[in-house]
Formats: sequence, C-alpha cells, structure tokens
Amino acid sequence: MYVVRPVETADIAALESLAAVSMPGVHTLPKTREKIEQAVERSIASFSAHVDIPSEESYMFVMESLADKKIAGTAAIHASAGSNGTYFSFRNDVIQQVSRDLNISHSVHALTLCSELTAYSQLSGFYVDASVAQRPEAALLSRSRLLYAVQAPHRFGDRFFVPLAGLTDDNGGSPFWDALGRKFFKMDFLDAERVIGGARNRTLIVELMPHYPVYVPLLPGDAQAVMGQIHPSGELAFNLLTSEGFEADEYIDIFDGGPILQAHKHALRTFTTSLPRRVASANGTQASDAVATYAVSTGADQRFRAVTISCAPLENTDTVCLSREAQEILRVEEGDTVTCVRI
Repeated sequence: MYVVRPVETADIAALESLAAVSMPGVHTLPKTREKIEQAVERSIASFSAHVDIPSEESYMFVMESLADKKIAGTAAIHASAGSNGTYFSFRNDVIQQVSRDLNISHSVHALTLCSELTAYSQLSGFYVDASVAQRPEAALLSRSRLLYAVQAPHRFGDRFFVPLAGLTDDNGGSPFWDALGRKFFKMDFLDAERVIGGARNRTLIVELMPHYPVYVPLLPGDAQAVMGQIHPSGELAFNLLTSEGFEADEYIDIFDGGPILQAHKHALRTFTTSLPRRVASANGTQASDAVATYAVSTGADQRFRAVTISCAPLENTDTVCLSREAQEILRVEEGDTVTCVRI
C-alpha cells in the first residue's frame, strides 16, 4: 500500500536519488541537493502558511511505500504561476492574410509570446518510479495535487495548467530551442535551462525573446515537427492529465516547444466528481463487491494524506468503508469526513 503525503526534510536523500534518474530537462525535479532542500523548505513553509490569496506558495508531495518506507514518486503544485513576476509562454495563433488585388486569402500559424498563464495554479514535478507507473497509485500521485486543491480551495486559483517536457535528442538538445531560443540567448538548451532554473518568469526572457509573432512556416522542419510534442518520459503524465480534463493545443513552452495543458477547475474530474463521504469501518466486505477504485484523501494542511481503496461504488451512499489500516494511514476515525474520487 502507498500513501501520498506532503514532503518532509527526511525525504531529501530519497528525492536526490529520484532526481539522479529523471530526465535532464525542465518540469521534473530540482537537480542539486541545494535546490531540492530549498524546494522542500518552501513546501513545508507553504503548508504551514495562513493563506488568504494564492501567492508564492509551492506544495510538494511524495508517494511512500508503507511496506519499506521508500519514496516511489513525487509531484508538486504552485499556487500562482509567476507570482513574483510573469509566467511566459508561446500562444498558438492563426494570422489571416488577405490580398484583394491578387484575390488571395490564407492563414499563417504563428507563435506569440504571452503572459496569459500568469496567476494560474501550476502543476509540475511529476515523477513516478517505473515499478508503479502502470498501477492506480500513479493516478493517485498525479491527482493528489488536485484533491488538495479541492480541500483547500482558498490556496489556489480557478484555473490550472501543466507544462510537459518537449522532445529532445539523446544529448539533451532541443530542435525547437536551436531554431528559436538559441538565436537570442546564444547558449545551448540545457545551459539555458540551468541559467533560468526552470523558471518562466525571469526578466531576461522578456528582454531577449522576440516580442513580435514568430511565423511557424519560417522555422526549420525539425523544429516545426516537435512543437507540441511530448518527451517519452511525459506520456504517462499526459495520459493522466487529459483523462482528468486538461486540454492542449493553445500554448507551448517557450524553450523546448513542449505542450502546456490547461483547464478551468470546473472542467476537471477531481473537482466535478469528488465526493465527501463519512468514514465507516469496513466489516469484511466481499472482494466481489470491490468493483471500483477510489482515491481517498483528507487534510487541508501538512496533515494531508491520500490512499487508494477498492470498494463498491460510492455515488449512492453517504459513507465510505475503510479498513483500520486505511484509517490509521489517513489519520481519521469513524464519523470523520474524507474526499473520494474514482480513479
């Protein structure tokens, strides 16, 4: 059994090990112990903070195996993207061009630097060990961030987005970056990522990136081909997020051209189908009754916990039967209220 919970300082060594095997690009884990420590400290402070309006809070979660206490994955959510600046992305636009003299009319695909995602809540840092990638726990880890937002809505915005890593070659190079960003930053893709540190709100972005629309047909073919495409390591996250209700196509990342998924919370399954249910103790329910898998969570601060359970459908009942073990993991008792959403 696995539990998703807020990160703790004791997890830093385990996160360091996960970072060592994850891909070198952005949207994953911090790469150095110092950066990991900073992220953990920021998360602990965010969970403890009294929040009226979403700001610079960042919440990191880990998935822990209860059998051996190993960390099998991590995920994060930032309360407000660009809260200390502006979050930049490329918006996919279509420019209409018309010549009445020549009787010609056509559409041109263009990329426009924009800051429209600023103040959206941002999901990031999803990484799960291959041993659980095809298990319900992978969905639990991804969804736990939104379950936390359901339980603490004042900490987040009404809209969410997720940047996913774009296609890169075996050496970490990006065709999209080589065609566009390199022309303005005068450095390799991974060097630029190290300078930026994964941020998309730095002043130097607006200082160096083109302010006018970039006509996509003028880019090399390999750069056009990778626009909006996902790095293979991000396919699991993409599938989980699109099944949740996130949509792509409108925005792409300004560095590697990877897709940016976005949605209003009322379009997301975790918000629209989550069920508050009163805890009851399981009394030997037959396995044949366990026809659905649910993520069950509780806690709107550092006490947040989430697990998966199998049980009969909860839509027509006001209680959820939890084993004594599940109650202890969630730190709840009979009569307490938990949030349930079908996986």
